[in-house]
Amino acid sequence: MLFKKLFEPIEIGKVWIKNRIAMAPMNNGHQIDPTQGTITQRCVDYYVERAKGGVGLIITGVFKVENNIERCIKDDIMQWPLLSEKSLPEYIELTDYIHSYGAKIFAQLSAGPGRVTSAKVINSGIKPVSASPNQAYWVPEVTCRALTTEEVSEIVKAFGWAAEIVAKVGMDGIEVHGHEGYLIDQFTTSLWNKRTDKYGGSDIKDRLSFPIEILKEIKNRVGSDFPVIYRYGIKHFIDKSGQASLHGEREIGRDFSESVKMAKLLEEAGYDALDVDTGCYEGNYFAHPPCYQLHGFSIDLVGELKKFVKIPIIAANRMDIPELAEDAIKKEKTDIVALGRALLADAYWPQKVCEGRIEYIRPCIGCQEGCLRRASIGASTSCSVNPACGRETQFTFTTSSKRKRVVIVGGGVAGMEAARIATIKGHYVVLYEKTDKLGGHLIEASVPDFKKDIERLLKWYKIEMNKLEIEIKFNKEANFELIRKEKADTIIIASGSTPLVCKEIPGIDNSIVVTCCDLYLNKNKAGNNVVIVGGGLEGCETALWLAKQGKKVTVIEKLPNVIADTFFANRCMLLDLLAEHKVLIIVNTTVQEITNDSLIIINKNFERSKIDCDTIVLAVGMKPNQELYKSLVGKVPNIYLIGDSKKPRKIHDAIFEGYIIGNTI
Repeated sequence: MLFKKLFEPIEIGKVWIKNRIAMAPMNNGHQIDPTQGTITQRCVDYYVERAKGGVGLIITGVFKVENNIERCIKDDIMQWPLLSEKSLPEYIELTDYIHSYGAKIFAQLSAGPGRVTSAKVINSGIKPVSASPNQAYWVPEVTCRALTTEEVSEIVKAFGWAAEIVAKVGMDGIEVHGHEGYLIDQFTTSLWNKRTDKYGGSDIKDRLSFPIEILKEIKNRVGSDFPVIYRYGIKHFIDKSGQASLHGEREIGRDFSESVKMAKLLEEAGYDALDVDTGCYEGNYFAHPPCYQLHGFSIDLVGELKKFVKIPIIAANRMDIPELAEDAIKKEKTDIVALGRALLADAYWPQKVCEGRIEYIRPCIGCQEGCLRRASIGASTSCSVNPACGRETQFTFTTSSKRKRVVIVGGGVAGMEAARIATIKGHYVVLYEKTDKLGGHLIEASVPDFKKDIERLLKWYKIEMNKLEIEIKFNKEANFELIRKEKADTIIIASGSTPLVCKEIPGIDNSIVVTCCDLYLNKNKAGNNVVIVGGGLEGCETALWLAKQGKKVTVIEKLPNVIADTFFANRCMLLDLLAEHKVLIIVNTTVQEITNDSLIIINKNFERSKIDCDTIVLAVGMKPNQELYKSLVGKVPNIYLIGDSKKPRKIHDAIFEGYIIGNTI
């Protein structure tokens, strides 16, 4: 075994855990019936799949302990699910399944969101509460009502009631959610707690009264041996402006020194372990790290904290590189690594690491499109690279009763996914790729240093294609006659897309004009003074990549905002990185003309100006390659159009369509 430390057993309190890998708590609201508060079979299947994959400890998504004092559930509007006695049979079934696979399960319990109550809940007529009269994060014009001393005591009692349910159904422990600026965190943080009763004060010991009383209530109700973890952020990463602090400077939230004091006090109070994270809603891209954050970016801080306590430490924050996780435990920076999105991407991460099959791990790419972004708009949590996540029962494979000949045109991510799934189902697949490489736009997308997870994904696909022995015909551009001669049972067109070029702009054919794709593929070089036309994700990531090379970069966008169609944590961090690298962003502006050394722009007020430059990079979108599909549709049966060739979108959409069509055949 190459990763011995990861697979050493450990105890939290008196609960024995078979390895050092935990499933981090993540949003599971989509798996709850909002009208009954009960967990669904979909929820059970989701957790059971991770237990099958070999994880030692599962920490559930958050459950609220009451809904009378701090309300965030009304009719079918629900920010968080309420722990419910109606769900006792489902909780028992879930626990029994998890235990059958040798894993342990802790329920994450919370007092509620407080000042970060969702706009949807507030707009339904519910007034948010907090430790003090704080501004509501999502609806700034609303001021939260400060909870009374008696109300806080009632919430403490609700934790005891909830603990009895958790113990009754056979779960192994509880995690108290004191992280991310939610209600308990508002009590423990001086920035949000201005109280003068026993739950406030300038001393951190006083502000910890709330979580310490919660601990005592739980232990009194279910016994001193029932383990309880406390989860909190080692730093909030909020600067003096009230925004995210990119490097943690000018911290006005919790800083490391206070985290150490907290750790000592929480251990002294009797907490059995600490689950240490970072960030809050202001410091959102530390709480929900996107691809721009380094893997294990906070592990050194966690390692310093660990020196001050003896109870086990759980560390999160992109710990999904096996060598990184093993090294962190070996060097005693943490006792347990918590994997979140990595286990959505590949539930069998632990098993594959244990068996030394690292190359077969399907990587999380940090896009947050399939998980957090979907959850934020009310859709079910899934995963961009693993469409079966959250749909474990619905998306099952059954070998086809008839082996079909499937021809796929295009070796991008949509074509590869369709080929992979169709082959697993037992069909014979032939894939035509007009170049000498698989990957399509994944090739250029993996070039920037902050997009190496895309490179890992491409490598994974190549390994899968080779393992499944899929026939690939490189340097062969498919046409009508070739496809007709194949006599395929099913044809899948995944011919991708090409960059849009705005031919109507005078001077667009000038030699200083290039596309993002050509830059990444090294077909063209950028000068030192670059203007990027298009402020979407592609344009802004290209701007960061070039600015990190020391180039002067300006982004022109015709809409009022850049990177609009991206999860907010990813967007916030990318914008902060662009600002740090002095990228100038000009919105509400279009290009009128291009010359040999400049471009003429005009804004919404019809004001014209000139920008001198030596390179203009087009990032105005892609156009689908549909010529082959249009020549075939209506002339051959069972033909599908997927991925960018259908409509240029994101990796999430391409993989989903490849999976669905491959599984449909």
